Amino acid sequence: MTAPIKPRFGLWLVGARGGVGVSAMAGLIAQRLRLADGTGLVTELPQFANASLPSWSDFVIGGHDIRSAQLVDELQRLHQESRVLSPELVGASRGELEAIDAEIRPGTLWNVGRRIAELADVDGVRLLDERPPRAIIERLQGDLGEFRARHELETVVVVNVASTEPLPDQRHWPATWAAAEQSLAKPDCPLPASTLYAIAALDAGMPYVNFTPSLGALPAGIDELARLRGTCHAGRDGKTGETLMKSVLAPMFAARHLEVMSWVGHNIFGNLDGKVLDDPANKQAKLESKDRLIADILGYRPQTLISIEHIESLGDWKTAWDHIHFRGFLGTPMTLQFTWQGCDSLLAAPLVLDLARLTAAASQRGERGVLAFLSSFFKSPQGEAPPAFADQYRLLEQWAGAVGR
Repeated sequence: MTAPIKPRFGLWLVGARGGVGVSAMAGLIAQRLRLADGTGLVTELPQFANASLPSWSDFVIGGHDIRSAQLVDELQRLHQESRVLSPELVGASRGELEAIDAEIRPGTLWNVGRRIAELADVDGVRLLDERPPRAIIERLQGDLGEFRARHELETVVVVNVASTEPLPDQRHWPATWAAAEQSLAKPDCPLPASTLYAIAALDAGMPYVNFTPSLGALPAGIDELARLRGTCHAGRDGKTGETLMKSVLAPMFAARHLEVMSWVGHNIFGNLDGKVLDDPANKQAKLESKDRLIADILGYRPQTLISIEHIESLGDWKTAWDHIHFRGFLGTPMTLQFTWQGCDSLLAAPLVLDLARLTAAASQRGERGVLAFLSSFFKSPQGEAPPAFADQYRLLEQWAGAVGR
């Protein structure tokens, strides 16, 4: 009897030529070649062994980008300037990265903001945006559909790892899919590129994951589209460092009945994302995503301050220093401080790979709408999910246990 053909999946990265995208590609190659032991990958934990997740060899990578830099050059930059990735992995990745380069198509600059638009150097990318957003979406869908058909893929998981866009006014967020469709026909459509990518994927029945603070699939009308097309989505803003610590520490203060009076966090990093966030319009979207968590967990709003500064010399490394001033027994003021330092791209990349596996599995199971069980991966998760990390992670374990029966 002939064994059933095992399905393959596409991993389509929006912003594929950036540090996170290239690090995710290198990580996938490392897992295939057994050059890494799975450290940092949630889905390599024993509790996910029976969840019927795709294997690393089941994924084919493509993407959209507005920049023309070669993937191998970005990989070499991470190795030489940021002092990450082993020489063995860099050498082993070259051939596959060159093949992936041929799978990357021009993205869109629609409402990405001035700072991101300045980075674009793909020939003709601006000319491609001279049509209404509906036509841009059709172009993006054509890229996705051709990729899926040529590689005979079960589906394509679209993951947005591009730079943070300015958030549009909430008055322009479509509450219904009908309202979104009307907006797409207008030459002054306020929806940003991240939402056009989300629509392109979801309208074609492909799952979408927003790893950025950009708008993406957040509006209710885009979630409605996902349900209408029988597909799923998750996001937003990957939880990789300082905010991860907040989601773990804030419940401790609540459980011990300690009053947090103020929580100050300073963040410095030097990569391309930091350069984009140096623009106040782009930075505001990131600050809003990072700042809401403390009040959600504590149930009250202490004084908070968050700063994000671009320090070019740091490269892909980022440092966060937090100062927490809290009131203890008999009104005694006390302080907790911590410093988090890590390589930005290598904190994010394993989560991107985990999300690709988990979202592909959920899509294959026919799950629709927001995948709330993935909330532990995001700063501002969509759907009904608790804010504390331990509670969010419990949802993920419960999902894995249910699908593994």
